[in-house]
Amino acid sequence: QLQLVESGGGLVQAGDSLRLSCAASESTFRRYEAGWFRQAPGKEREFVATINWSGGVVDYGDSVKGRCTISRDNARNTVYLQINNLEPEDTAMYYCAAVYRYSDYIGRSMWDYDYWGQGTQVTVSS
Repeated sequence: QLQLVESGGGLVQAGDSLRLSCAASESTFRRYEAGWFRQAPGKEREFVATINWSGGVVDYGDSVKGRCTISRDNARNTVYLQINNLEPEDTAMYYCAAVYRYSDYIGRSMWDYDYWGQGTQVTVSS
């Protein structure tokens, strides 16, 4: 059973940057697609970014496009999400997700993923 642990969240000011990390428990993670989603209180879980197994295919949600970079280090079983120019609207719990997908297909729906972390809170003050 793959386990995912997020870290890197915190309280920041508008305009700051953060790098979130998602560490996986198994080396087979290199064959998994990995994604980031976020959920603010009272709102639905929202797609943020995804990256395929090799790192060669990525996609971003419209609300973060141009401010976010997703990357992975398969030697460290870790996926990263860099968010720049943070806005108060970025305040949410950020979740890492993964699915075994050894291809170039990538999914934007939470239903595309089988494994989820517990989340890391990002709070942006104005």
